[in-house]
Amino acid sequence: MNWSEIRHSYPNQWLVVEALQAHTTPDSQRQLDRLAIIERCSDGHEALEKYHDFHQQYPTREFYFVHTSREELDIRERRWLGVGLGNATRT
Repeated sequence: MNWSEIRHSYPNQWLVVEALQAHTTPDSQRQLDRLAIIERCSDGHEALEKYHDFHQQYPTREFYFVHTSREELDIRERRWLGVGLGNATRT
């Protein structure tokens, strides 16, 4: 489904979605071309928790939590320039 189809089918709802097809524009905006509904949620807090659960279970998949009242999705990629310590070994 695309975003307009999702908005029409799930009006005024919090959802966790997965990007099945997506690309990034030259200005770092993420365009979600094809989406799948993963979970319907009662509120934003639940949507965030479900998003974290799915992301932890499937870290290589592209999940988002969104509200369908938004006419357009404005998702920007941010480049991480720092040093990641998540996998570092401490001595």
